[in-house]
Amino acid sequence: MVDVPEEASNDLALAEALRWGMSGLASRLRAEQPGDGRSLTRLAASVLANLRHRGALSPSKLAAIEGLQTQSLTRVLNELEEEARIRRSRSEVDARRQNIELTEAGREALREHVRDGNAWLAAALGRTLSPAERGVLRIAAGLLEQVAQAEAAVEGRRGPAQTVTQKGGRRRQYDAPFDRQGGCRSSASAP
Repeated sequence: MVDVPEEASNDLALAEALRWGMSGLASRLRAEQPGDGRSLTRLAASVLANLRHRGALSPSKLAAIEGLQTQSLTRVLNELEEEARIRRSRSEVDARRQNIELTEAGREALREHVRDGNAWLAAALGRTLSPAERGVLRIAAGLLEQVAQAEAAVEGRRGPAQTVTQKGGRRRQYDAPFDRQGGCRSSASAP
């Protein structure tokens, strides 16, 4: 068994607690989405949210963020474009590439999508937490956004890390994208 330093162990415990808390909250927020057909699919909402937070992105960058193949986004991107929620344009750097950007209709669809969940959450916070606890959450929300932005910047430089379990159960972390056969395009480093 490998000894884990106490600080790393504490960080792992914190990460687990945050993930369980965020997962439960995300499930509850999804339950608050309107069921009248006006809501976005999870993937469409995620695409619009990523465009809102990160700006214009290429289809391949969006797919990488979503953990999908670019082809898997084709249908949702076509639907969002037909609904005028996104706009495709040619890259100024490379005319063979396209950029996807959020339109005002897309921003409005995203606002509408989260409106009911936000109203429920605001009411639940007011009923459940003291003003001091809500202040702590306000700080925590900013810190979580800071972590997300820092990690997005790192992923933008080297691509998302990939962990693969090899024969015999050995796990390896790769910092480069995988080719279609599951192999890494550049050197690997063991965790």
